[in-house]
Amino acid sequence: MTVGCLLLFGAVAGSAVGSDPDVDVRLQVHLPREMTVEGNQLTLGQVSVVRGPALTAAQARGVRLGRFSVPGQSVVLDRSTILSRLASCGIGAEQVRLTGADAVTVRRRQSIVEVEDFVAIGQQFLRQFASSHSVSEVIVVTRPKDLVLPDQPQDVQLKPQLVRETTRGHLTVRVHVLADGKEAGTRDISFRLKYQRHRIVAADAIAEGTVLSPGNTKIETVVSDQPEPPGWRPPYGWAATRSIAAGSEIQESMLSAAQTAVLVRRNETVLIRLERPGILVTAMGTSLQEGRTGELVKVRNSDSSRVIVCKVMPDGSVEPAL
Repeated sequence: MTVGCLLLFGAVAGSAVGSDPDVDVRLQVHLPREMTVEGNQLTLGQVSVVRGPALTAAQARGVRLGRFSVPGQSVVLDRSTILSRLASCGIGAEQVRLTGADAVTVRRRQSIVEVEDFVAIGQQFLRQFASSHSVSEVIVVTRPKDLVLPDQPQDVQLKPQLVRETTRGHLTVRVHVLADGKEAGTRDISFRLKYQRHRIVAADAIAEGTVLSPGNTKIETVVSDQPEPPGWRPPYGWAATRSIAAGSEIQESMLSAAQTAVLVRRNETVLIRLERPGILVTAMGTSLQEGRTGELVKVRNSDSSRVIVCKVMPDGSVEPAL
């Protein structure tokens, strides 16, 4: 009788367990609100509690959810993202039961801020800082040492700051490391920037005294250690002071104002024009002197009556000599 009861109880219990799909079939994933992990790579097993059939649970724990791209970053993973990653690994949403928070915020636990962390944050900062200067490349010149942090802070933030800039294209970025809101140290990194800029070259051989024009020159885009000067424009209308071989870059020292006809005459109304990247200002004025291309003349602004010194441009307008 005792053996029969035990067999009957086992059969009933086995039937009850087998009839619950959440226990035998479905994968259970519980999301906490926050999680702190080691390393850069994120997996489902690091950020959640996974239970279910052994093989499916083991596969799910290894599903990759991305990585930290910069030091101090926090990553928010919501339910739809997790279901999408599971589905890409062959575990459909109908096989998964999600519990806990709607999203988990994941931070990285760090005890050492490595040199690559400093370099990455410095490069990112300089690309944003110099976005208006056509920067093509950010090159590391000096690499700092790793920074060992006291204990294991829960939150590490890296704050970059530009501290020095030289005329040779070198910049120094100081990175402040904040561990749980307190400064834990700094590191200085030196970078060299490469810029895209224009240059003008001789399309054909140019004889001394020849006036430059779009027909005998061409403009090229090159990479340089120096940014392009503000307001750069081709030196059309200027004359060569020496012979220039075809294909040679034309330097400012090779040119002088061409002895052309007088473009601006005394008491003549002229257009005052100031153009810079993203800015164009115009006004009317009266020339107090006559002038040729490239010469400086005094001009009275018609609106303010102020007398300013301007440079005569090849198109007959004048540009304030700032």
